[in-house]
Amino acid sequence: MTSLNTAVALHGVSRVYGSGSTAVRAADGIDIAFARGTWTAVMGPSGSGKSTLLHCAAGLERVDSGRVMLGETDITALNDDELSALRRTRIGFVFQSFNLIGSLTAEQNVALPLRLAGRRPAREEVRNALATVGLAERIRHRPRELSGGQQQRVAIARAMVTRPEVLFADEPTGALDTRAAHGVLELLRRSADGGQTIIMVTHDPAAAARADAVVFLRDGRIADRLVGADVRAVADRLVALEG
Repeated sequence: MTSLNTAVALHGVSRVYGSGSTAVRAADGIDIAFARGTWTAVMGPSGSGKSTLLHCAAGLERVDSGRVMLGETDITALNDDELSALRRTRIGFVFQSFNLIGSLTAEQNVALPLRLAGRRPAREEVRNALATVGLAERIRHRPRELSGGQQQRVAIARAMVTRPEVLFADEPTGALDTRAAHGVLELLRRSADGGQTIIMVTHDPAAAARADAVVFLRDGRIADRLVGADVRAVADRLVALEG
């Protein structure tokens, strides 16, 4: 039974790629819960299983064993159609590469998840989402007419327009310069302060330090957890894990 305050929980989750002598255990019996309305950063050395944890938690990858709970829903028990419906309505996902459709305007990109969910998006709903990320004046601009930071904010608005229970972000500032990254992190901080649950993979201690807590992975397992840590504490722990 998952606590009512838990947004996402992984119970004994394992995920293996390959087989035999070349098998890689990217997730090795992970047990972790993420509370509602909190922002958690996930860090670790290269190959530690960060993206695997994120993708399994979001239902983008099937687990080999264990359970993933989104609230009271066991997503490991869902079929592909049920998983697709869940991802369209209860989960938001932001990628490092933005993944916007170049032929669509910012407004049309943000409206897309609603259309895919079978809804006719209200213009006000979509424009409010863009206004929330500071792009009220850019609704008719296509991705090529926007800076990297602006494109990522469109991607966040698109992920948030369905009012997801959890926002997953995979290196959301990885392709941005320092100023644009700061703007995206400010936006995520405001969203978390407003009650949005965020789970973010990052390699950047400065980005991780903006979160409420930082979870560290090593060899597919939870290695440590820091709460309210500053940049130096996060960086020092990451270096220790990489050593």
